[in-house]
Amino acid sequence: MTNQILQRYHNNGVSVWLDDLSRTRLETGELESFINDLGITGVTTNPSIFQKALHNNASYQNQINTLKTQYTTPDDIVQHIMINDVRDACDLFQPIAEQTQWTDGRVSIEVNPHLAHDTNNTITQAQFLWETINRPNVMIKIPATKEGLPAITETLAKGISVNVTLIFSVERYRDVIDAYLNGLVKAYENGHNLSRIFSVASFFVSRIDTFIDPLLAENNIPLAGKIALANANIAYDVFIQAFAKDPRWEFLRDYGAHVQKILFASTSTKNPAYSDCLYTDQLVAANVVNTMPEKTLMSVADHGDGAVTITESSIQESKRCLQILEENQISLNEMTATLEKNGISQFIDAWDQMIADLVSLL
Repeated sequence: MTNQILQRYHNNGVSVWLDDLSRTRLETGELESFINDLGITGVTTNPSIFQKALHNNASYQNQINTLKTQYTTPDDIVQHIMINDVRDACDLFQPIAEQTQWTDGRVSIEVNPHLAHDTNNTITQAQFLWETINRPNVMIKIPATKEGLPAITETLAKGISVNVTLIFSVERYRDVIDAYLNGLVKAYENGHNLSRIFSVASFFVSRIDTFIDPLLAENNIPLAGKIALANANIAYDVFIQAFAKDPRWEFLRDYGAHVQKILFASTSTKNPAYSDCLYTDQLVAANVVNTMPEKTLMSVADHGDGAVTITESSIQESKRCLQILEENQISLNEMTATLEKNGISQFIDAWDQMIADLVSLL
């Protein structure tokens, strides 16, 4: 790694991942240069990312021509396009995975968002993706809906690494940790090597400020740009407490299990009045992953900081911020429930648009 700012992030416990993947990034060597020059140690994807990659991208046409002779439905073709990109990215990151005992060097692929409320079919597709990609450093993304929680447990129980996505509330995050620990207990009982199972809990950040800032302004509450970070700080505190006190973890740790790192997602700054490094510089602590779109990554590499910023002081200040919301009868839980619903809808729309784009290329 040649970038000193990103090296500081790494030294202070943050794995920096790229929130993007495309055939172009793989074929041009751009992704490899991000690894070598910026120290990127993983990749996250979602239906929106693949929809943008596929849209008007000629680099996929030859692959589409081949796949349409093998598969009959657009969904199957799209799925295998994603599988091929993710498999190639896994190969690129495998040396990092091996060097870090499989706690890093990970590449994520999401189950079909139409399955967000379908427990059994989520489990089935997660296993299909895991077996078809057939790379030890892939992670299967499962949304943290109520129906997704048992799917997370059962997928982990099969020895499959999981990226739990679309977490907005601290309450749901507690449920995710519980699902993770239950899944590892089952994996142990099923005879799996716990040291090869890895999971992150993707806690979404900036969308909360985008949603709540207008309401704060309407009620003259001077907390604009602070609620998302407060929510994330408290989530980190929950992470620390859970893995310090849960007796299940004490047992699992002795058998090689890894903590479920907290991954901060949606860390691009939407409000131009805020620093373009706001949701990266203010969320630095041990056992954190921060996945960044390219624009945010380049901003951080140019003028970020990387000093530790999640501290006991920041957590206490975060609790005071959320107490002010409660005193003003503003329900953060209601907002995060809406954001979860909206997030699933956005991914479904992106998936459906991706299918439409593919059909136009067939």
